[in-house]
Amino acid sequence: MPHDDNANHWHEPKAGENAGFGKFKRPAMPYDRFMEAEGVPVHRAIGVRTVLDLPLAPWKRLGGRGSYIQLFGTEGLWGMYVVEVPAGGALEIERHLYEKTVLVIEGRGSTEVWQEGQLKKQTFEWQRGSLFSVPLNAFHRFVNAANSPALLLCGTTAPNIMNLLDNPRFVFNTPFNFEERYAGAEDYFAPGDDIEPDPVRGLAMRRTNFIPDAVSCDLPLDNRRSPGYRRIEPSMAGQRFYLWIGQHETGRYSKAHKHASAAVLICLKGKGYTYTWPEALGTQPWRGGLAEHVQRQDYVFGGMVSAAPMSGDWFHQHFGVSRDPLRLTAWFGANNARARKPGLPGEPAMDLGAIDLKKGGGAIPYHEEDPALRREFETNLAAEGASTRMEARWYKEPPAAGAAPGDDF
Repeated sequence: MPHDDNANHWHEPKAGENAGFGKFKRPAMPYDRFMEAEGVPVHRAIGVRTVLDLPLAPWKRLGGRGSYIQLFGTEGLWGMYVVEVPAGGALEIERHLYEKTVLVIEGRGSTEVWQEGQLKKQTFEWQRGSLFSVPLNAFHRFVNAANSPALLLCGTTAPNIMNLLDNPRFVFNTPFNFEERYAGAEDYFAPGDDIEPDPVRGLAMRRTNFIPDAVSCDLPLDNRRSPGYRRIEPSMAGQRFYLWIGQHETGRYSKAHKHASAAVLICLKGKGYTYTWPEALGTQPWRGGLAEHVQRQDYVFGGMVSAAPMSGDWFHQHFGVSRDPLRLTAWFGANNARARKPGLPGEPAMDLGAIDLKKGGGAIPYHEEDPALRREFETNLAAEGASTRMEARWYKEPPAAGAAPGDDF
């Protein structure tokens, strides 16, 4: 057992005692220490109304101003930051052994990309709402084309790499070209519009390394989260960083569903809010007198929320309350999506988030949700001059068998 007067001294516990302190504070991981050493703010919370509200500080390594974002529940799983590209200027050249996905929040400009030993740089232009991925360990530079600052939101697998290697010099200065991911093909950043089923769950997927406008790009019908819901999975730059783009129709909202931490929902269009609560509170926390333990995050374009901000499974439910549809992009980092988690190869799995609880899944059907949610949704819509398009039949329990398609939302 350690002595109070000498933390470096240890001896075996006496009979009936346990070794160790018993209670302790979680230590900072290498990525936590790295963020602190960068000299910019670190935003730790359940979410943020919009990243435009975050404080920015000069960032010597990147050459602009910025802030780290580490939402509750994403610690050690993946990282985020925002960085401002100076008006008429550019950020410093980067290269790193972690993946990076970029969403343009403000401004317009271009990105230069090249490999070690490659003489010609590849350049593509972006604007507000553009979404793209930087090839692994490729040199790249962000250039501002306007006379006002541009703001980029970046999601990375830096925590995964830095917590394992614990050597920033190696992460940023390893001269290796991942040519299977990027070999300088001229059409590498050409937008791809073809849709195919993803190889794991059969959902709509688009292989493309650049989406010029994620705010208004076409989305195929999905129906898994709400009636008329649309969704696409971009497969970008051969990376493990998983994301999707989804949209709920105006006047309709998502069913609640549960899963563990990793997912962060980022608002691309409309105005909305998310409720999230631990599974232990049950399916109707307001009716059960437990509403004080439910967390809410409001957001507009560029805002975000951690779907499951603590350990264990959390229910979360998303509501759009403007005249525009609610469009969100969900970022999970590497190997954190339900279908990508490690397990026995070939073992059966289910799309639990799209299957109702009574059918063995993790979703709360509308007829079983807390009635307070519907009342508040309708009130918030009315305040924005919009009306609900939720049909009364969706709040009625369907017949035990033979329900018509769409009746069991």
